[in-house]
Amino acid sequence: MMEFIRKYKIWIAAAAVVVIAAAVFIFRQAGAGGTDGGTAYVETVANLTGQNASLGMVNRFAGIIEPQGTWSVNKNADAEVEEIYVSEGDEVEEGQALFVYSTTKYEEDLQQARIDLERLHNEYDSTVETIAQLEKEKKSASSSEQADYTVQIKEQNLTLKDKDLDIQMKEAEIGKLESNIENAEVKSGITGVVKSINQGGSSSSGSGDNSFITVMKVGTFRVKGTVNEQNIGDLYIDAPVLVHSRVNDRVWKGKITKIDTENALQSDNTGFGMGNSESKSSKYPFYVDLENSDGLIMGQHVYIEPDLEQGEENTGEGIWLAAYMVDQTDPEHPFVWKDVKGRLQKQEVTISEIREELGKVKISEGLSMEDSICIPDGTLTPGMRTAPMSEKPEETESVETEPSEGMETEPSGGMEAEPSGAVGAVPSEAVGGQG
Repeated sequence: MMEFIRKYKIWIAAAAVVVIAAAVFIFRQAGAGGTDGGTAYVETVANLTGQNASLGMVNRFAGIIEPQGTWSVNKNADAEVEEIYVSEGDEVEEGQALFVYSTTKYEEDLQQARIDLERLHNEYDSTVETIAQLEKEKKSASSSEQADYTVQIKEQNLTLKDKDLDIQMKEAEIGKLESNIENAEVKSGITGVVKSINQGGSSSSGSGDNSFITVMKVGTFRVKGTVNEQNIGDLYIDAPVLVHSRVNDRVWKGKITKIDTENALQSDNTGFGMGNSESKSSKYPFYVDLENSDGLIMGQHVYIEPDLEQGEENTGEGIWLAAYMVDQTDPEHPFVWKDVKGRLQKQEVTISEIREELGKVKISEGLSMEDSICIPDGTLTPGMRTAPMSEKPEETESVETEPSEGMETEPSGGMEAEPSGAVGAVPSEAVGGQG
C-alpha cells in the first residue's frame, strides 16, 4: 500500500466502513434490494457502476487544468530595467535572455566601494602599526605607566576587530555589485511561454501575478483537484484516475502525484443554506499528471474520479462493483441476486480483485453491464418477482420519535447537507464552476 494509505490506514478503514454502511442504508431506503409486497426492486449494473446514470458509487471531484509548472522572477527594487526582450505570449527557451538591468548605478557604486575598501585597508594597517608601537613603548615604560599602555593596546585591538569586520562587509558588497553587473541579463529558467510581465505593479494580462515576469511551462498540463476530508480516503499517491470533460464525452487518464494535506482550505460546506456556524469541512488540493493532454485548454474545468476500469473496457476485463452488492457469506462461492425475466435468481460470480480501501470488488465472470441486481437481503428468495427500482412506490409515511429526556434536538435545517459526490451528482467543490 502506498505511503499515504499506510499513514492513514486506520482512518481510511473506518471511513470506508462508514461510507459502505451509509450507502447500504441509502440504497435500501431507495428500494434497491428491498422488498415491497413480495417484489424485489433491482437496478442495472451499468447504473450502479456509473456507466449509464447517476446512481454509481464512484466519487467525482472538481478539478481545473493548470500548467505543469511555472517559473517566475522578481524585479530588484534597487535596480532599473534597461530593456525587456520579450512580450506576453512569446515562446522562450531555457537560458534565453528575458530582460537586462541598467548597470550604470552598479558600476558607480562599485567604484565607490573599491575606494572605501582601500581606505579601510589603510586604516587597518595603521591600527596594526599603532599597536606595535604601543607594545614597544610599554616595554621601556615605568611600572606606573604599564597599566595605561595596557588599556591603550586593548582599545586599539578592538578598533582592529571593527576594521576587520568593516573590510569583510565591504568585500561582500563589492562581490554583490560585481555579480549584479555580471548577471545584469536575466535568463529564463524553463522552456515555455511568457505568461505575464508585471510593470508598474500589475501585469498587462490581468493575471494578478506580482512577479515581474512569469513563464509557463508548455507541452503538458496537470489537473488540480479538490477533495474534502470525508472523501480523502478514496485517494492515494499513484492512484489511477479518469479526468472527464464537463462539456463532452472526452476522458483522459492520469495518476495522482500529490495530496497536499499540509495546506487545508477551509470553506463553508452548509449546502442549500441549511447549515450552522459549525458546518464546515476542510478541503485539500491534490494533483494529477496526465498520460496526455490533447484537447485540454488552460483553465478548463473537469471532473476527476478513481479509475476502477469503469470505462467501456469493463465488459471484457471485469466490472468494479461495490462489495456490499455481492453476497460473500461463502467466500468460495460468492453470488449476486440477479433479475432473470422478472424473477430473482442467485448468480454465482468470480471475484478477481478486491480493493478494501475503496470497498470494491472486481467481477471477472458471471455479470454484465446489462444485468440488473439488488443488495443481498435476508428477505430475498429465488423466484421472487422483480421490478426496476424506478417503479418503487415513493415512501409517504414518516415516523416521528420523541427525543429522550435531556437530549438536545437538531433544529430544522440545522443539519449539514454534504453532497454525496456520486457519479452524476455535482460535487460541492464544483458548485458555481464553469465548464
